[in-house]
Amino acid sequence: MKIHSKDFRVREGDDVHLAKWPTLVDPVYKSKEQYQELLAHHVARLSSQQQLLYASNRYAILLVFQAMDAAGKDGAIRHVMSGVNPQGCQVFSFKHPSAVELQHDFLWRTTRDLPERGRIGIFNRSYYEEVLIVRVHRDILLSEGLSDAPHDDKTLWHDRYRSISNLERHLHANGTRIVKIFLHLSKEEQRKRFLARIDEPEKNWKFSTADIEERQFWKHYMKAYEECLSATSTSDSPWYVVPADDKENARLIVSHIVLDTLDDLKMSYPETSKARRQELLAIRKRLEK
Repeated sequence: MKIHSKDFRVREGDDVHLAKWPTLVDPVYKSKEQYQELLAHHVARLSSQQQLLYASNRYAILLVFQAMDAAGKDGAIRHVMSGVNPQGCQVFSFKHPSAVELQHDFLWRTTRDLPERGRIGIFNRSYYEEVLIVRVHRDILLSEGLSDAPHDDKTLWHDRYRSISNLERHLHANGTRIVKIFLHLSKEEQRKRFLARIDEPEKNWKFSTADIEERQFWKHYMKAYEECLSATSTSDSPWYVVPADDKENARLIVSHIVLDTLDDLKMSYPETSKARRQELLAIRKRLEK
């Protein structure tokens, strides 16, 4: 299998039905050794592109990861971005909002952590939680202290999709390129990974009773994701539905999507002016003495 980013991209205006999107595809690699080689190649290219991103100082990259529990967000971020200079990349994880964050609009807490030009920002969960977990668990919505209590669900979520799309349109117009990854995990594969977390002592810390309780809302989450992906995937800030039942394959697909995004920027290192070049040559002569 050869990776084509467009195969996983949700086109603007698509009506997403996740049951039609695979959670498992033919692997890119034929062995663990080949997987390691391919990933290392992708990581090296990402490192090179990240240096170019920093040097050109024209764009910022925001990678958004969303998924059900145990889909492999942490592992994908850790492996794919392993070669990137930490000074040029930051990861932010967003859980339940704090008391201070609840005093602001729903986009405030994530907006504070947007990447600067020349850098890569990674959101492990994001402002999209406000149309996902908040939609499934209405008690969270009620704690947000909205000025007008929501009575019309359709209007509420439509307004939030519009706010998110407007933010992303604004960011794109000002140089931030947004890549949104939904790691598409099957319910059966999640069950297997939960069992592994119980059976392997070194993974016990990853598991909590809340993880099992959330499984009963699986259909509700799938509906929330379908409507979210349909409403907010645009040509400028697309969603990619990445099959996640094979962790290694998912990492290769994610890294390829990120590389394609960086390649499309057509970046180059800043050109040295004639005056600057003469200055450098003068400095060189001084150093040679």
